[in-house]
Amino acid sequence: MLLIDKYINDIQNGNTDFYRFNQPEHAGLCKAGSALIGASIVVDYAKSSLETGNNAEGSTGSTNNWEIDEAQEVLLEHWAKAKDLWIDDSERMLTETFGPKIAQGAEAKVYYREGDTSVVKERTSIYSTTQKALDAIALHNYLFPETAMKVIGFTRDNDGLLRTILTQPYVECQRLATQEEINSLAASKGFCDNWNGKGVNYISERLALEDMHPANVFIDTITNAPICIDCIVKFV
Repeated sequence: MLLIDKYINDIQNGNTDFYRFNQPEHAGLCKAGSALIGASIVVDYAKSSLETGNNAEGSTGSTNNWEIDEAQEVLLEHWAKAKDLWIDDSERMLTETFGPKIAQGAEAKVYYREGDTSVVKERTSIYSTTQKALDAIALHNYLFPETAMKVIGFTRDNDGLLRTILTQPYVECQRLATQEEINSLAASKGFCDNWNGKGVNYISERLALEDMHPANVFIDTITNAPICIDCIVKFV
């Protein structure tokens, strides 16, 4: 635990980098706060340990995503509880602290109190592993710093699904973005249409950007510019 804390501090203080990210992506990781940095360290260790064991003499040498995800969830929950980042009755706590639940979809529950500058989300993973779900937060922060996410805890919902609790700036929607505006936003970040995504999926040399539909990209009332509040982003 102390080694993890030291690694977190070294990353936040700029003394070391998290090896899987380049410098801009690393800044997105740090923007998400110490909880995401620590969780990323923990799940990375879980994956490495599992793969090392599976590659040992006498083993099959193959590791499935579900095995990785299960190992990462177990270790992440253990670490989060030890660091007081685990919330058992999250809906009650979030409602009392941050306001009522104003929306719920397949990916997230959203809490907001009128007049606050941030919303709080319980975000479930739609990725193949927990590591990829955590990576997505750092990568979102790199691509869309105006709606950067900060992780404040972890929980499980009534179905037992692991959820990441995070805050995000409240953005007032003027209107939904048009296809042309979404294409322009993606292009400004270095992405082009992947030719198979029907205008919602884009790709660059390093990253894939998906689910860029108008419910996730809209025109900000203040800036009059397209702004992304949520998407799927992952390494190619």
